[in-house]
Amino acid sequence: MSKDFSRKSFLKKFGATTLGAIGMPYIITGKGKGNVEYLDSKLQQKKYAANDRINIAIIGAGIMGQQDVEAALENEGVQLVAACDLYESRLVRCQERWGEEVNTTMDYREVLARDDVDSVIIATPDFWHDTIAIAALEAGKAVYLEKPMVQHIEEGGPIIEAVERTGGLLQVGSQSTSSVLNAKAKELIADGAIGDLNFVECYWDRQSFMGAWNYPIPPSAGPENIDWDSYLKDLQDEPYNAEKFFRWRKYQDFGTGVAGDLFVHHFSALHFITNSLGPERIYGTGGIRFWDDGRNVPDVMLALFDYPETQNHPAFNLSLRVNFADGSGGGYSTRFVGSDGELEFGDGLTLRRSPMESVPGMMIENFSEDIQQEYIEYHQQKYPDPGPQVEEPNEMIYQVRNYVNGTTLHHKTLFDAMRGEGEIVQDATFGLRAAAPALAANKSHFEGQPVHWDPENMQIIT
Repeated sequence: MSKDFSRKSFLKKFGATTLGAIGMPYIITGKGKGNVEYLDSKLQQKKYAANDRINIAIIGAGIMGQQDVEAALENEGVQLVAACDLYESRLVRCQERWGEEVNTTMDYREVLARDDVDSVIIATPDFWHDTIAIAALEAGKAVYLEKPMVQHIEEGGPIIEAVERTGGLLQVGSQSTSSVLNAKAKELIADGAIGDLNFVECYWDRQSFMGAWNYPIPPSAGPENIDWDSYLKDLQDEPYNAEKFFRWRKYQDFGTGVAGDLFVHHFSALHFITNSLGPERIYGTGGIRFWDDGRNVPDVMLALFDYPETQNHPAFNLSLRVNFADGSGGGYSTRFVGSDGELEFGDGLTLRRSPMESVPGMMIENFSEDIQQEYIEYHQQKYPDPGPQVEEPNEMIYQVRNYVNGTTLHHKTLFDAMRGEGEIVQDATFGLRAAAPALAANKSHFEGQPVHWDPENMQIIT
């Protein structure tokens, strides 16, 4: 696919917004000094009567779960009424933060049986996602399901089917589809700001105990205040293991490694920005290079993805990397590279343009003088002097002012849909198309061979 890039149309649109058609939560507030444009994220709030209030519950009240609750409650007309976790201390903490009237339980089924719960946040370890999500939909609850949507690719289909069968609402919790900057990037790429997309790269590097998922383990935690047997679900019985409860991301039985924790965020953003369904070939590699602490997933991982040409975008390649022992101190960057420029996410969003030359140069010194003259005449005839040209701005920086937490906006998308005031972008189908390439990268790494994926039908090709 080739997009006809118009210099005139780009200059006209440079910095202008057409996002009303997309419905994204930001407005442009004008230019700053130099080539800087400020975007305001906006949280449109309105008062709701008591009978319009949405009652939410959290299932899995760990680090991410409590952050989700905090973000959700920044929206008007939302109240936390119940919390479920298998560690007693987290339930106590929920009441400390949001009131003793919050009902607490260690059994998620008790939450789903409550008539006063309208929506549930599921922020459990990955291996519980599909079971609780389907049960919640069948119980008539709206669902905010933390990423990745599933632990295994084959679990995605049953969730999609449950949404269709129940008519319920499910939103996957990767907030990138509610990002102000991603919305701007979507517009710029659609306008041809970087020409034809050909390459995307992203890295997330860390250098800390927490960044490598070595979360705190209270010395008093144990079977007397943790329901370990329920935690194991259908896994083989084993004695209580604090590492596998508090640091579950490090283990294949419970989590999805760096691919499910971090890669999936990029797929959500990438597919939103480009309207892509996903890659067709996936190769993952890596290993345990530093954190040799009993984990069985890589602490350094790289993956390559081949995206086919579609009606929405040209063919392009994607490169992802994570390093949990990055001696430079860690960092994050994403670049969308096209034939005429690049978009880089870092401190804001930077558009740099370097259009492909329209007139090829002449390297003719190796020819004899008469042939050199012949070529010069030929070149001048084929590429006549276009005369003076308008110089385009070659760099534009987009920064967010009056920042609103993207997770707050992401929860609002679900609440608006529940009230009939909007639609969900990151539904179960979108969620599987974001999770599957990440999980396929794991499969490729552990099996030592590429994975072929059908992004339209959402299945591995064998």
